[in-house]
Amino acid sequence: VQLQASGGGLVQAGDSLKLSCAASARTFSRNTMAWFRQAPGKEREFVSAIIWYSGVTRYADFVKGRFAISRDTAKNTMYLEMNSLKPEDTSIYYCAAGVVDYKDYVRPQAYNYWGQGTLVTVSS
Repeated sequence: VQLQASGGGLVQAGDSLKLSCAASARTFSRNTMAWFRQAPGKEREFVSAIIWYSGVTRYADFVKGRFAISRDTAKNTMYLEMNSLKPEDTSIYYCAAGVVDYKDYVRPQAYNYWGQGTLVTVSS
């Protein structure tokens, strides 16, 4: 299974971007897909997750009200709509998938599959 993340780019503060994560296989073991990000010199941090079959969503506090996660089950693709971007959102954004216990969704170690990352740069 391969996850292909795309949609990153260079934008100005206050702008919007929409990231996509396409899974190569229609059926594989996963109940959760998520977005993480990692800035230079920092640890990978949780951004948002979605329960694949129910659509229930989870967000890190620092993106609540600005980012929206969604999925298209027919296209086997997850999205992250990012609005009101800030310079501190600059990071490589990774998508992930796996069979994740509800209490572990913020932990990168809980996910089995990872995309290659897409760079988001927000200038001030």
